[in-house]
Parts: sequence; C-alpha cells; structure tokens
Amino acid sequence: MQTDDTIGARLKAIRHRRGMSQRQLARQSGVANATISLIENGKLNPTVSMLKKVLDGIPIHLSEFFSDAEEPPEKVFFKHNELTEIVEGGVSYRQVGANLSTKAIQFLKESYAPGSNTGRHEISHEGEECGIILSGRLTVTVNGETMTLIPGDAYYFRSDLPHSFSNTGTEPCELITACSPPSF
Repeated sequence: MQTDDTIGARLKAIRHRRGMSQRQLARQSGVANATISLIENGKLNPTVSMLKKVLDGIPIHLSEFFSDAEEPPEKVFFKHNELTEIVEGGVSYRQVGANLSTKAIQFLKESYAPGSNTGRHEISHEGEECGIILSGRLTVTVNGETMTLIPGDAYYFRSDLPHSFSNTGTEPCELITACSPPSF
C-alpha cells in the first residue's frame, strides 16, 4: 500500500540516485516541474498514467518503482499477502513477484473501483498485454478504439499503442492481466 508521501519520497530518492534535478526530469518526461515537486512533497497523488509519464523520463518501469526487494529466483509460490501492490486508490495492481528485471512476464490482478480510471493521459510502453475480466465492467481504449468488456471478455494488444482503462460501471471490476516483457 503506497501513500502519497511514500510515492513522493520514492520518486525523489530515485531521481537523486540517478543524479537528476527536478527540472531535468520535467524536461525528459514532459511533466511540469511544479507537478513533480507536488508529487515529491506528497501534495499530489498522481494517476497511473501521470506517474508512468514521470517515470518514463527517468526511465524506470512502474513495477521497478514499486519493488522493494528482489525475491530469490527460485521462488515459485506467492501467498496473497506477498503480492506487490503497485498502485493504491481507485485502481489497484497486485503483481506476482517483486523485482521483475530478470523476468519475461508481468502478471497482475487488477481492481478498478466504480468511476476510477488510469488517468487522463493514455499509457504506452514496450511489449504486449492481455487481460480477462473476472467481475464488473471495464472500458478499454486502444489506439482510439473503445469497447466495454464484461466478465469472460478479454483483450490482447501491442502495448506500444496508446491505451487507457476505466470502470464506468456501478460495481468494482476485477481482472487478471499479463504484460510481456514486464514494461509497465
């Protein structure tokens, strides 16, 4: 579970480790310096798409940003409380495994509260992704094409195409997704 302060502190620490100023990160990410400052000071909780855009300027993937440690490569089984929480709030990503830098697949259980979405900026990253809806409704937009999916429906697309997700329904939406390589 990540609080606004934790996200901001983590972003600032990573930026400092990479020897970047806020202005440099702003230029490289296309996000205003003031916005980065607000995030780092815990005064702005970024949407998934906003945080992804900031991290692209470093560059670092969301999964790497939220990983706390590397698990041993031989780890095979994960209890529900061992899944890595990537984003907190109306949209939740629970990832199997922590640091995926040596892995070929990113596997997630995603939850979207009614009215939640990935943000006003579309997401794009290398690789391919797919998912299957378990419950609720999810509106998926990929490269300008939009469809609302219900339980049992699925999607599969090249993730370098601009895409976004939103729950326009009245109940939570849960789905299982995969991304290869882990680039989200």
